[in-house]
Amino acid sequence: MPADRLLNTVLRAYQDTPNPSQTDKILGTTNTLLTSLNNPLNLSLLTSHFLIARSIWQKPDGLRTCLRIISIFNTAAIHVCRNELDNANLHMGQLPVGSGVHAEGWARAVAKGLDDRSSRWQHTLVLAGILMGMEGEDRRSLSWNLRFTLEQAVVTAANLALEDNSRTGLLGRGAVVLALTYAFPLLSGASKALLNGNALLPAVVEAMLGEEGFQNGEFIREVEDDIAPAHGLGWPVNSPSIRRIQQLESRPLAQNMGPLSRLGVFAVEHAGDSNIVLRIQDDLVSFTADLLRKWEHCALSLVDLSVESAKLSAEILQASWPMLWQLLKKIMFAVVSTLQPIVGRCLLDPHLHNDKVAPTLATKSLYILRNLTFISSRQGGNTFQVYTFTYLTSLDILTRYPGACTRFLQETLPPPTATVPSPVHQALTLFYLNTAEHFPLSLSTASVEILIIAPATANLSPTSWLISPANTPPSSLTLELFESSHAALLSVFSCPQHSTLTAPLIPFYIEILLSSFPTRISPRQFRLAFRTVMQVASPPYPISVTHPELSETLLEMLRFRAEGASTAPLPPTPDALSLPAENQQAESTPSLISEQTALVLALTDALPYLPVRLVNEWLSRVAEASNAILDPQMRNIARRRLWEVLANGELDVDRAMTGVTWWGTRGQDMIDGTGNNQRDLMMSGALVQNDKESSRL
Repeated sequence: MPADRLLNTVLRAYQDTPNPSQTDKILGTTNTLLTSLNNPLNLSLLTSHFLIARSIWQKPDGLRTCLRIISIFNTAAIHVCRNELDNANLHMGQLPVGSGVHAEGWARAVAKGLDDRSSRWQHTLVLAGILMGMEGEDRRSLSWNLRFTLEQAVVTAANLALEDNSRTGLLGRGAVVLALTYAFPLLSGASKALLNGNALLPAVVEAMLGEEGFQNGEFIREVEDDIAPAHGLGWPVNSPSIRRIQQLESRPLAQNMGPLSRLGVFAVEHAGDSNIVLRIQDDLVSFTADLLRKWEHCALSLVDLSVESAKLSAEILQASWPMLWQLLKKIMFAVVSTLQPIVGRCLLDPHLHNDKVAPTLATKSLYILRNLTFISSRQGGNTFQVYTFTYLTSLDILTRYPGACTRFLQETLPPPTATVPSPVHQALTLFYLNTAEHFPLSLSTASVEILIIAPATANLSPTSWLISPANTPPSSLTLELFESSHAALLSVFSCPQHSTLTAPLIPFYIEILLSSFPTRISPRQFRLAFRTVMQVASPPYPISVTHPELSETLLEMLRFRAEGASTAPLPPTPDALSLPAENQQAESTPSLISEQTALVLALTDALPYLPVRLVNEWLSRVAEASNAILDPQMRNIARRRLWEVLANGELDVDRAMTGVTWWGTRGQDMIDGTGNNQRDLMMSGALVQNDKESSRL
């Protein structure tokens, strides 16, 4: 059919009532006409009528229809560009390919069809499609002037649409956001700067969280309705909730959540009104809190990672379960990506970086991350850079305000429990302990006792569910909770202003530490904890004055434990090669570390913190303990560690002088153990008279 007759046909079809069976044909015919019409006036006419077509726009399929509009003009623009290149190489007499309209003329003709009869948000769809087709994927089909004009047209149409909420409506705002997610990478810096961040930011977050995005987490309610806890948490793959998740994932914005998040970051950074940024943060708090509540009421939230294979069927594990968690992780990445520039603005924006707004902003940011912790705590989901920056920056801001720190911990303090809590509450407790670890310097001693010491010691007590045999098999977060409780106590011990609490707690803590090693904490963690306690019990900390005997008592406890410790190699751990100030060659085989060796190494680590009067005596005792190790490889590791403490600058001046004296009198023979090969290990600067010059300094 000739193009003119086909144009008349499709123009009549535009006026028909909506008919889903005919929609594909109408859109396909429109696409064909855009590449075959050779009269620019007809191109403008087609575009103008297409954007007001009753058969298309009376009952649009949400943003799917909008995406198809972008796709039609993108595809047409690509064909026009290719036809122009092909026609440039034609020989004399050959018929031109396509309509023969040049790319720039085609773009101008289509743009002229964007008149006042159609909406500005529809213009954004068309202009974005033209820009993508002409300039996307390194195509350079337009002159610089026309491209800049087209970019400005995209931005202008988007701004006008977003600034007129009453006419644009929910679908229109979503359409503008959709168009910008595709066109944004093609816009120059000058064009991007023209975008109205105040209008764009609410539209982006609305699209992200709303019906065309994550649907405000309502899919979780539908999952709860479909599962059958009485039948082993059955979740049929053909259930309505599975279909809803699949439909959600197939929506245009959900498929492009990465570009949408980058657009959100830009909008946050360029929103001139700080109050709009704060309102968006409130929206994120509300969304994540609601998401957490819905997940808590879902029976699937009771399934811990460690028992998934036992509680869920193979059908669920292979299909619906990974799909659900993939969607939840996508939510976390999108929310945190939007939150990160909000926290970043708090560092520079004078309207946010003040004593009235900053603590509230930081607190709300931590609440958002806390609400998402049931996702982020799963298999290291909180290790990506954007999350780390947002979390640590929020902590840094909040620690400047002791009152805000206290209120946050009071509001999030996990209730005490003697039974194994649900995986959600374990994740919330882990977030609490990891956060509380950063606050001792900002809290009063009374607050520290209630908000940090009490929950941490409760987790480490012999009756705690973390240690009780009832927790079998251990949950996926048991080890992390145990380590976080240790870290929280150590952070309190390291604060001199809380020394009145520290002194009575240290014996209790050391007893827990010794009973926990090596079953629940690794050699590296044990050594780090013991070294921290020894540092706190030594000068210049106040405890060394009020309890001068404490440091030696702790060493005696450790030495006594080492004498009867197991000499069997411990299983290798991921942190076995990250021991501080270690000889990596000596530690290259983690299986060589036994319980006895680790305890001797902990004794050695404590030497730089002993009072000077005790250094000489304990150098000898550590050397004796090292020589008592029967395995030659393990014994060599302990000796090398003692040598490193003596020679590598870990001792201060007074202790180093004591070490030199000890080395010159009996240290060489004691480290060697038998008196042989004494010259293998020499203090730095030692002079050796030998036939061969020593290479050791």
